[in-house]
Amino acid sequence: MKVFLCAICNINSGTCSEDCKFCTQSVKHGAKIDRYTQKPIELVVQEAQKAKSSGALGFCLVSAHKALDEKILKFVCECADAINSRVDGLRLIACNGTATLEQLITLKDAGIKAYNHNLETSKEFYSNICTTHSWQERYETCLNVNRSGLKLISGGIFGLGESRKDRVSMLESIRSLEPVSVPINFYHPNPSLPLSPEPLSVDEALELISLTKEIVNGADRVMVAGGREITFADRWSDIFKAGANAIVIGDYLTTKGAECGSDLETIKSLGFEIASDV
Repeated sequence: MKVFLCAICNINSGTCSEDCKFCTQSVKHGAKIDRYTQKPIELVVQEAQKAKSSGALGFCLVSAHKALDEKILKFVCECADAINSRVDGLRLIACNGTATLEQLITLKDAGIKAYNHNLETSKEFYSNICTTHSWQERYETCLNVNRSGLKLISGGIFGLGESRKDRVSMLESIRSLEPVSVPINFYHPNPSLPLSPEPLSVDEALELISLTKEIVNGADRVMVAGGREITFADRWSDIFKAGANAIVIGDYLTTKGAECGSDLETIKSLGFEIASDV
């Protein structure tokens, strides 16, 4: 099996005015994180170079706000141009909130290959975790991604207090969008956040990966992203047996990740290859 590696870069941090209860980047929760409006492009390029040297094929430019606006759109395009001119072989992904078809086409023209916009949870449960925008807006952005010609990446978060019915509903909605990759996140608690659900057991989390693989069976990749280290601890390699074939390496948006070298050693010890193309 070939394992796809993706790294993420927080190009704009902690400035979001939405009230998503799972997210430390919301200014409403006052979490103790780094907050800045634009990361220097030179630093973004350096992170891209590090990701490439660590074996990543995907590199995702993430910003913290509800929707793309013209300022952020211009900045993402500038970052894409700088990376593409100096780093060979990275597949650039953008993750910048809800977006119009025209904005997504602009990103595509700038060298972005895919757009990540997660549904987060089921349509039925969504109002329990966010009240400042609707689930339908998220779904419409995913439809716009498909219309634009960009590859769609869409997943969600498990462990927010949702029911199994909600989990199935979310995955069925994701399947209807026909994404190429499904990033699965596991809730990472923070004392500033208003959610305190019962944590998932390792076995339950592994079953959810298998459920994702079963329901969203047309996707090329099931990626385990945020929460991997705290949810699975030293059993994280079991995610591949459960059906995952991709992971996020390095740090996350506001939390530290495992050392890339350690992850690579584990993958190779299992007899897997690191994907070098899609």
